[in-house]
Amino acid sequence: MPTQNFLSNIRIVLCRPSHPGNIGAAARAMKTMGLSQLFLVSPKKFPHADAEAMASGAADVLAGASVCGSLEEALFGCVLAIGTSTRQRDLQTALLTPAEAARQALSEAQGGNVAFVFGNETFGLSKEELACCQALMTIPANPEYGSLNLGAAVQVMAYELRRTALAESFAQPELDAADLADVERFYAHLEQTLIEIGFLNPASPKRLMPKLRRLFSRTRLQKEEINILRGMLSAMESCKNIRVK
Repeated sequence: MPTQNFLSNIRIVLCRPSHPGNIGAAARAMKTMGLSQLFLVSPKKFPHADAEAMASGAADVLAGASVCGSLEEALFGCVLAIGTSTRQRDLQTALLTPAEAARQALSEAQGGNVAFVFGNETFGLSKEELACCQALMTIPANPEYGSLNLGAAVQVMAYELRRTALAESFAQPELDAADLADVERFYAHLEQTLIEIGFLNPASPKRLMPKLRRLFSRTRLQKEEINILRGMLSAMESCKNIRVK
């Protein structure tokens, strides 16, 4: 299959977009570069006439958009989520360039859907949303004025994806990545088990769990590894008479 065909496995996810015009602009940016999967997480106003106006000839992408109540729902069926961020401070993860993100995304899109996650126009992605992503990307804008419009940010990434798809070829990835829904179930299982064995304080789980998420994100868990880890947790449950759903 030609590499550019893997663009059909690229998903653009907009989290909590405030302005419907930006949704339409993102849809137009996607169609010009051959992307079609648009997911919206809790949009403030959608559907809306401003979105339709800004979409112009990309009304089909807009009409096919999936509206979700959570980022986890929007990432269902994906093997990789790449979050976008302009904040380098306090992020303990290396930020990819758009070119690096495009190469990784297209490589892994051979095995399943890959999502690029964009945050709210004012606040960006929350810490909880960033924690759902296995890699982070930033667009190297002018440091004196790095305020990039949401539609423009989608256009930059969509262009880089298409440019890379047309210019490069990719070998089948060796990584048999786990579905992100299975990864989230593992994290839930891990958190509850750590609480039950007394390792994690349930009053402050946000201190330890983000660090564990970063640790496992760096390893990019495979399907077999998820099964092994959950088997280990189940063994702990048996020893402690713990029952985790």
